[in-house]
Amino acid sequence: MTDSTTTPRLVTGTDFVTVPTQDYDAAASFYGDVLGLELTYRSGSGWAQFDAGPIRLALHGTEESDPTPGGGTVVFRVDDLDAATSSLRQRGVVFDGHEAEVPGVGRFATFHDPDGNPVQLIEYR
Repeated sequence: MTDSTTTPRLVTGTDFVTVPTQDYDAAASFYGDVLGLELTYRSGSGWAQFDAGPIRLALHGTEESDPTPGGGTVVFRVDDLDAATSSLRQRGVVFDGHEAEVPGVGRFATFHDPDGNPVQLIEYR
């Protein structure tokens, strides 16, 4: 690790997280209509950005057969996990049963977007 007092900081923050999708319209509908994120930019069927708080979420259309090799998980913060999961279930979201609590941190629940990318909700305690 370098001494930040002598080395200029190159990275000033996280701007956006990209989620690959093979079915662009289904993914855009999922993140916009189901999760309720505001669409802020769209370019055809190859790129879209949503307001997801301080970090934007971007969809990147791809024709690759496996769009998520070694991919990560998008985690959205909620105030009330029970209310959020209930609301999303009413909108057709199926949670995978992986709900847990990390003692002293919070609770989380996992589901998947239309492309199979993992998505989580977390309620901090």
